[in-house]
Amino acid sequence: MKKITIIVLVLLTVAIALILSASKDVSTYGNFALAESTEKSVRIAGQLSKNKPMVYDPEIDANLFEFFMRDDEGVERKVHLLKPKPQDFERSEQIVLTGKMEDEVFVAHDILMKCPSKYKDEEIQLRKAG
Repeated sequence: MKKITIIVLVLLTVAIALILSASKDVSTYGNFALAESTEKSVRIAGQLSKNKPMVYDPEIDANLFEFFMRDDEGVERKVHLLKPKPQDFERSEQIVLTGKMEDEVFVAHDILMKCPSKYKDEEIQLRKAG
């Protein structure tokens, strides 16, 4: 074999390995039922249950925030977020959590929030003026 052929084969092997390792991290959204039936980490999208208590006391544990969330199927569970309470958390329109079920509690190690856009109010005012 020529040197160039060997180099191309090695580069292809490395590229395939990188693609396969990156694809393992890609996951779809699930719900609490899926989280209860698997040992793997699951991403769950849902909304904050604003009528339930939220507990965050940084003097006791700065990396524990407790709240309730309703998934897209309407199932509500208690959540332990292993991070500080995010700023403007109550204003979030949608929450995406990554974590696992432990007993009846979803233990999340990561959170993404979709907050209302500051441009929505401006858009509403422009429509009223127009």
